[in-house]
Amino acid sequence: MTMDPLLAPTDGTASPFHVAIIMDGNGRWARARGLPRTAGHRQGAEAVRSVVEASPGLGVTHLTLFGFSSENWKRPQGEVGDLLGLLRLYLNNEVRNLEKNNVRLRIIGRRDRFSPDLQALLGDAEARTSANTGLHLTLALNYGARQEMVDTVRTLARAVAQGRLDPEAIDEATVSGALLTHDLPDPDVLIRTSGEQRVSNFLLWQMAYAELIFSPVLWPDFNGKELAAAVEDFQNRERRFGGL
Repeated sequence: MTMDPLLAPTDGTASPFHVAIIMDGNGRWARARGLPRTAGHRQGAEAVRSVVEASPGLGVTHLTLFGFSSENWKRPQGEVGDLLGLLRLYLNNEVRNLEKNNVRLRIIGRRDRFSPDLQALLGDAEARTSANTGLHLTLALNYGARQEMVDTVRTLARAVAQGRLDPEAIDEATVSGALLTHDLPDPDVLIRTSGEQRVSNFLLWQMAYAELIFSPVLWPDFNGKELAAAVEDFQNRERRFGGL
C-alpha cells in the first residue's frame, strides 16, 4: 500500500500508521433515541464497517479496535449475551467482506472465557484472512492491558527461571516482544469517542508515545468522515518523542 505523503505521520516515517480506537457511546446513543442498548451496539457494528472501509484511503495500515474489555463481563448478563451475539453476527457476516477487501483480522485478548463455538469462529476468521496484505485489523476482545502486562511478566519470569533469558538482558524490546501485540507497531494515535477522556486499561504499554484524540461523537455516529477529521488533527501535531 502506498501512503499519500500528505497523510504520512509527522515523525517522518511513511509507514506504518497505526490507529487505535476505544469505541464508546453505544448505550448513550440508544438512550437518546428511546431505544434498547442493543440497538446502539448494532449501530456501532455499522460504524466499525465504515471505519474499516475508510482506513486504507486515509493511509491507515493498522487499525486496532477495543471491542470487549475484560471489565465488560461486569455488565448485566443480558447485555453481555447481546454483545457476544453481535460479535458472532459480525464474524459470520463480515469475514467475507474482509477477504474481498484484503483485510487481515487478528484477535488479541483471552479467549478461554468465550464459548467453544465463538472461539472457533474467531480462529476461523483469523485463518481465512491470514494471507491478506492490506489493512491489518485487530480486535481486542476480553482484553485488559494490566492483565496483558501480568501475563508478560510471568512469561519472562519463566524464561529466566528456565535459564533461557538473562534478567540483565531484559530491555524495552524484550518486553514489547512478549506482549500480545509483539508483531504490531505501537499506535501512532488513540481515538476515544463519546467525549470521555480516559484510556480505560487499553494498550497501556504500547501507547507510551501515542497522540490522544477525544472525539465528542458517539461511536454509532462515527464514520469515515469522522476518522478523516481525526487523521487531519493528528497530522497537524508535532511529535517529538521526548526531544526538542
